[in-house]
Amino acid sequence: MTQIRNLKSRYIKIVSLLGISALLAACPSSHNDIDKPVYIKNTNALNILINQYANNIEQIWGPHEVLIAGPKDYVQYSNDLLTRVHINFVSGQLAIETLSEDPTKQLKSAIVTTLLMPEPEDIIKQSDSPLDNTKEPFLYKQILDENGEPIRWDWRAAHFADYLVENQLHTRKSGDKQISYVKINLVPDHVNERAHKFIPLVRQSAHEYQIDERLILAIIQVESNYNPFAVSRSDALGLMQLQQHTAGRDLYHRWGKSGEPSKSYLLDPKNNIRMGSAYLALIRDSYLKGIKNPISMRYAMICAYNGGAGSVLTTFSKDRVKAIDVINRMSPEQVYKKLITSHASQESRNYLIKVNQILSK
Repeated sequence: MTQIRNLKSRYIKIVSLLGISALLAACPSSHNDIDKPVYIKNTNALNILINQYANNIEQIWGPHEVLIAGPKDYVQYSNDLLTRVHINFVSGQLAIETLSEDPTKQLKSAIVTTLLMPEPEDIIKQSDSPLDNTKEPFLYKQILDENGEPIRWDWRAAHFADYLVENQLHTRKSGDKQISYVKINLVPDHVNERAHKFIPLVRQSAHEYQIDERLILAIIQVESNYNPFAVSRSDALGLMQLQQHTAGRDLYHRWGKSGEPSKSYLLDPKNNIRMGSAYLALIRDSYLKGIKNPISMRYAMICAYNGGAGSVLTTFSKDRVKAIDVINRMSPEQVYKKLITSHASQESRNYLIKVNQILSK
């Protein structure tokens, strides 16, 4: 029971981080309407806070040890910033590190907590209620113990933590500080293991908004590599990297709601996938309405999801009506080539190439 209470306390801290998740962001991302004053105001304030947070980490860990979260990196600090967990969802590696004078205790605690970490929606829902340990942890089947078994219960997590600290504990120096750490490899198929969790939600939203589910999955892979805790410096959140102040506000307005979705709302995978799919439908049915060829529309939608519909259209003409007409007179292959060579944003050009490569597999 003591261990469960400790886990519960740790997850409450994670809830608070979900509320300020953008403070733990490091990688830029751009979506529609980035020149809106409200966006600029929020982003400037966010960057100040991120820099302050990074400065605190640098003072504790050293100048070359600043590590903060991004769309494809989960980072969680604890123990007054002396212990941290880093999951790289691209390389498939989990690193748990500590500066503590009692590294064994801190590492074991962090390992168990991480291995039993709930799904993000469960963290949010259970912030004020008992931890439900009957549900599979987020990393279930993505990490196997020393015997090749998935880790489902606290006893197996504790046993694996003991094994790691006894057999795979390493140290390194950062200036005059000693960092103790262990590293755990995720299973080779970790991306598909995470993807399977979200396929039912993707199918539901794909059906609701008549969006190709393969397109939704490809966008999720490029945006976050199926990291539901994903955050970015631009304050984009969750699997599909949605911003409260742009796409979130637009959709709330069209749904007859005031304001914008909260961070915790967007970090719930069900909400995030539904809003991301709805935003793709909004791009198709409103911002890019008039494009006739479905393949040309798909290319335009992908670019618009990343960099805005306006920049897609101005790639073809400064006049919206003329731009649509130019697109309709081109083959899909010509539209694709034009977007990846002439779009104003290199990021959007690369984004279209990445998403299309996934769709072409």
